[in-house]
Amino acid sequence: MLARGLGLALLCLSVTASPATAKPAAKAAHAVDWTRTFAQTPDGGFRMGNPKAKVAIVEYGSLTCPHCRHFAETAYKPLVSNYVRTGKASYEFRSLILNGIDIAATLVARCGGPSRFFPLAEQLYATQPTWIEKVTDAESEKLNALPKDQMMLGVAKVTGLIPIAAAQGIPSDKAEACLKSQPAADELLKMTQAAMDAGVQGTPTFFVNGKQVPAYDWATLEPFLKDAGG
Repeated sequence: MLARGLGLALLCLSVTASPATAKPAAKAAHAVDWTRTFAQTPDGGFRMGNPKAKVAIVEYGSLTCPHCRHFAETAYKPLVSNYVRTGKASYEFRSLILNGIDIAATLVARCGGPSRFFPLAEQLYATQPTWIEKVTDAESEKLNALPKDQMMLGVAKVTGLIPIAAAQGIPSDKAEACLKSQPAADELLKMTQAAMDAGVQGTPTFFVNGKQVPAYDWATLEPFLKDAGG
């Protein structure tokens, strides 16, 4: 489960020469850094990159999934640097919720919109074992006893998600409001149902140009990007 365009800057280069050999001033175009272009898609996902890229990558992932963490730690940087930054590919993350902790983490990660989502998700993956292990059996019993509208906020406080978000520029009061938002939670469940309806059975699952591919890490995903023209 908004767009910011980065305009193409033109730099005029003056050429110093004698009148007999003078040439028109040349123009050099700076390449667009597409990692600064974000959008929320009609499917609810957050996309980074050129919306008209030849290769469109969609990951169905979960912030509590260890396999997704492995992808984030080993594949995210080459994907962004070699494909997204240059405009060859766009990368969209759609959430597939696995559990209650996942709902809280994803609500916080999406709280700042697409531009804040990707660096915050990267940080959540990097620290994933630390904040997940804080939800012990005893804490789970306490959380389950909370009123429904307070449960996600309770999870976030136990796990320490709010300070992590604050370090990425999302104020604590804003994060708390997102955690209490039923429409935002409903959107995540809707995205999850849509994923299952599309045949997604686990995380991470990848689609390249609308077609699901048998990939789970960078070594298995990149060949499909190259075949698609990336």
